[in-house]
Amino acid sequence: MAITLSGSAGITLPSGSAGVGTTDTQTLTNKTIQGGTITSGTAVATTSGTSIDFTSIPSWVKRITVMFNQVSTNGSSVTTIRLGTSGGIDSTGYIGSTGTAFGSNSGTYFRTISTGFDVGYDQDSSAIMSGMYTIVLIGSNIWATNWMIARSDTNRTYFGAGVKTLSGTLDRIRLTNTNGTDTFDAGSINILYE
Repeated sequence: MAITLSGSAGITLPSGSAGVGTTDTQTLTNKTIQGGTITSGTAVATTSGTSIDFTSIPSWVKRITVMFNQVSTNGSSVTTIRLGTSGGIDSTGYIGSTGTAFGSNSGTYFRTISTGFDVGYDQDSSAIMSGMYTIVLIGSNIWATNWMIARSDTNRTYFGAGVKTLSGTLDRIRLTNTNGTDTFDAGSINILYE
């Protein structure tokens, strides 16, 4: 028996068809879901250690956002984001550039990157950084990124863009410093992935 609903817009459901209710528990077969799931990690304090890892990133992820909240270190080594697979974190093969814009018409400075997605051109122990990186899968384990990080201790902004090809599926991200020895001493970071 067919059911017909009428009005300004009507639909007809053929006999034997089943709809999906908002409170029903059902198994759907041969369906496409538009959009995706956005998952937030757990915020991690950047108050100690030389690196912070987010691991177990699912293989279906196509976009990752890394968010900085008042992050600082005890040294002058540039903070960087590195990508990795189940084989570990990669510290080579990054392509792109990073820059620093200074306030009061002091200029803008750029340099190329190779060992990670470096926050900026320079950094010092008084840097307090907030902002975010967006990292997106192009395909074939190739990840592109851009970032904008502002300092609250001075009128300086860090920015950049780059690309990194991994040998396998990305499953981890590391926040560290280019010298590997400076210690984080304030703030927090988190990630979103979708």
